[in-house]
Parts: sequence; structure tokens; C-alpha cells
Amino acid sequence: MTATLPSVFVSHGAPTLPFEEIPARGFLEGLGRELGRPEAVLCVSAHWETTAPTLSLAAAPETIHDFFGFPEPLYQLRYPAPGAPGLARRAAALLAEAGPGADRGIEFSEARGLDHGAWVPLMLMYPEAEIPVTQLSIQTARGPAAHLALGEALAPLRQEGVLVLGSGGTVHNLREWRAGDATVPAWAQAFDDWLASRIEAGAADDLVDYRTLGPEGARAHPSEEHYLPLLVAAGAGGGRGRALHRSFAQGGLSMAAYAFG
Repeated sequence: MTATLPSVFVSHGAPTLPFEEIPARGFLEGLGRELGRPEAVLCVSAHWETTAPTLSLAAAPETIHDFFGFPEPLYQLRYPAPGAPGLARRAAALLAEAGPGADRGIEFSEARGLDHGAWVPLMLMYPEAEIPVTQLSIQTARGPAAHLALGEALAPLRQEGVLVLGSGGTVHNLREWRAGDATVPAWAQAFDDWLASRIEAGAADDLVDYRTLGPEGARAHPSEEHYLPLLVAAGAGGGRGRALHRSFAQGGLSMAAYAFG
């Protein structure tokens, strides 16, 4: 019998995370062992934005280096995991069954690879690159409530051995990013603490309305793409979660991770 997996959200930080000596890297290196080996991974990354929910059918997804200006060794990294086109079609069927709240013209990409929001954490979690992976895009214009519904529609995958993995950041304001600064700003800590309390309380409505209810919500997320994968993970896991890891990098960049369900 296949065990039911939690859905998981991780903060993936900078693309250089595999080279950084910070607590979040050590945490991710142990997370795969803690979760066990899933049959496949459905990753929802902050770095694939589309107008309609889109799933990758790539059988051998390429490693996308979707960044510039970083050290050359980073561009040599590859994560050659097999694709999961069957999982992509199963996820599409679940979204279609859920109706308009989650399904708005589902599309497929034949060739979409793994962006760094997917391969950076997966490289640390499952370095053997043997577990099939597909990606589901986010639709920033649709907002948090739609992504919570998206996750709710995907919940049955957890009983099928699939790890639903959201990848983004719980505090992600690159305008106030300070390389080499270990001081966590009070506003970033306040929002991160509030978010942890709402997740642990199962207050999914508060997570949706974070810009109104959360301290410095708009400052923590000037744009929403790094927050929305958290809502997908929360929806897939029933809304109530627990902290797996909490730390900061480069000042106010939160590296928190949560399991739901």
C-alpha cells in the first residue's frame, strides 16, 4: 500500500544554494531522507509563470539555467531526472474535475524543462536524480485564492505516492536583499513569524488574505510569484501545516519550509 505523503513547500533561495554553507542547504540535504522516496514529484515553482495552468510533458526535462551573472560552475550543474508525462496528464485530469476554481484552460508543454526553483531543491533532496519530475506553472494574475484551489484539486496525488512540492520563498523582497548581511530585518521576521502561526493554525483564509492581515505582507512580497507555490502546497495538504525549517539568508530572504497534511 502506498503511503500518503505530505505536500511540502520549500524556500529555494538563490540559485547558488548548492554551493552555500548555510543552514537551509543542510536542511534540504536531509529532507529527502525524512520524507522518503516518492513515486514521482509534481513541482510548482515560482519561476514558471503562464496565463493558464500548464503542465510539462517532457520525457527528459532539461536543466534550465534561468539566471545570469553567477559564477560559471553554477552553469555546469545538471539535474537529469526523468520526466513524468503520465503524472502531468493525471494532474490535468484532477484539475479538470475540480471545475472553474482550479481549471481555466489547462495546457501542456511538450518540452518544458526544470527551472532552478525545481532543480536546486531537488538536487539537494534527491541527488541521485532518479525520481520522475514534472512541473505545473503558476498564474500570478489569478492570485492566492486560485492557487489554494489549485492545490486542493491536486490533493489526491498525495495518496498515489506523489510529492506535491511548492518552491518559492516565504519572505522574498529582492529590492531589500543585502548580500553578505546576516542581520534579519524586524519587518521580515514579523511576517515570517505571522505566516508560521497561520500555517500551524490551519488558517488558510488568512494565508490567502496575507496582504491585509499579515504584518508588512506587501513588503514581504512586492510581487506574488514566490508566495503562490505555498498556497498550492497548503491546498494539497488540507491547509494545516508544520514548520520543517526556519532560517534566513542574505538578510531578509526567508528560507522557511513547511509540510502540510
